[in-house]
Amino acid sequence: MTFWILIFALAAAVAALLVASLLRRRRVELERADYDIAVYREQLVSVEQDVARGVLAPDAAERARIEISRRILDADRRRSGAPSGQAPAWLNRVMAAAVTAVVLGGSIGLYWVGGVPGYGDLPLKQRLADSAELRQTRPSQAAAEAQAAEFRAEAPTPSDEYLDLIERLRTTVAERPNDPRGLELLARNEAALGNFVDAYQTQQKLLDVLGSRADGAAFADLADMMVLAAGGYVSPEAEAVLGQALARDPNNGPARYYVGLMQAQNGRPDIAFDIWRNLLEGSSPDAAWVPAIREQIVDVATRAGRRYQLPPADTGLRGPDAADMAAAADMSAEERMDMVRGMVANLSDRLANEGGSPAEWARLIGALTVLGDTDRAKAIWTEAQEVFADLPDGLAEVNAAATRAGLDQ
Repeated sequence: MTFWILIFALAAAVAALLVASLLRRRRVELERADYDIAVYREQLVSVEQDVARGVLAPDAAERARIEISRRILDADRRRSGAPSGQAPAWLNRVMAAAVTAVVLGGSIGLYWVGGVPGYGDLPLKQRLADSAELRQTRPSQAAAEAQAAEFRAEAPTPSDEYLDLIERLRTTVAERPNDPRGLELLARNEAALGNFVDAYQTQQKLLDVLGSRADGAAFADLADMMVLAAGGYVSPEAEAVLGQALARDPNNGPARYYVGLMQAQNGRPDIAFDIWRNLLEGSSPDAAWVPAIREQIVDVATRAGRRYQLPPADTGLRGPDAADMAAAADMSAEERMDMVRGMVANLSDRLANEGGSPAEWARLIGALTVLGDTDRAKAIWTEAQEVFADLPDGLAEVNAAATRAGLDQ
């Protein structure tokens, strides 16, 4: 209610200012006739003064009085018939009513169409509380699977040969339930067939068999299959699995993506944006989760109240094309080295001016080391550490390249 009172008061104030301007009767300009009459009267006074001083003869003074009086009468006739420069009062009143209707009615109408009438004030504390409640009371994995099954499209029918291989794989796994390799293959192939429930149940058996040997990637695969079975929804059970994945591998890309998705689904786009932005900027362009993040991150940023411009899509590392390779075949060893140095210089300039992915920085470090320019490679490594200081995945990749090049020794 407070919001409605506020917008009505603001609209009324604006309308009042406009109406007051319309109803105020004021002259648009000073009439020309009034000005002329004032001048002519001053001329009559001057004539009398000239007669008194003896500089103007009486007969000449009389002719001057007659001419000036005639001009005064003409000016007075013009003044009586001239327009006042004011709009009619009735028109001003009509315009005032129209302005009031447009400003007040239009403002309320626009809010009614484009706003959220009846939606209560939501301070930050209340929004955080609602988000926490939504997260605690959200549907379970089983409920989400039941709902997703109603809308899931039918998967393409595979070939008979492929189905026969899957049946044989299922039989083998049933006969050898503790074979990790068999369980892993079956889980992946069930997912490929769209049997996501069977897939994650098989993956869970694989984790049970692996025990303490299960790594973060295995748990992330389980969470991925659970989310797919739930139609893209991250359930409480899937969230718990993601926690297991990140506990073993804090930099696991799929797990970090799904944690961000879970936050977005539960009213925390601010957290989702921070997670996805760090993951996007620290990932290689060909990472599996990059397209999904690029598709959603702008909307999440908007919901979080952040200004964010999606960086241009990186198509991958830039290296020699087919024409370069064909030309290199006819080059001498020295010419080929010159070509490599030119490509390395181009990559270095581009990273300095435009930036690039961790993989490109790692590539430059390795290339400079191969060319024997160790000092330059160390300088690039130092610069890359500054660039990716806040991106653990990217920092790990450039550090690994430096280690392979022997720069940390």
